[in-house]
Amino acid sequence: MNVSARTEYACIAVMDLATSYGSGDPVRIGRIAETHGIPARFLVQILLQLKSAGMVSSTRGATGGYKLIRDPKEVTLGEVMSVVEGSRGPIETSATIKTPISDSLTQAWTEVATTEKDMLDAITLADLLEDAIGQTEDMYYI
Repeated sequence: MNVSARTEYACIAVMDLATSYGSGDPVRIGRIAETHGIPARFLVQILLQLKSAGMVSSTRGATGGYKLIRDPKEVTLGEVMSVVEGSRGPIETSATIKTPISDSLTQAWTEVATTEKDMLDAITLADLLEDAIGQTEDMYYI
């Protein structure tokens, strides 16, 4: 699986916003960018795309920022990725002549893509946050 920087940054940003879900406080772009090492100019573009898709909202002003609109239990990783990447079309082959061998490969790649999509659509932001919180609780410092 190949994930673009844009998609990874979108997922990180939405997960960060999910940590503040329900608090009512918007999260500033600068804080997300600094915390996760994401270029702020790039993050602005990504958040605007997510806003256009109805996934996040923004508030202007000195105390403004972005908020996740929907419950993290209802937002899947696949949905975030789809907003950023667009929906994927059918698998295309480069083979110039259709043969049983090329058909077999195309069928296998289609099955893998379907399985990948199903898995991504089954993982919610809440699932990922639970995992992230579990990782930080297991850490200890001397």
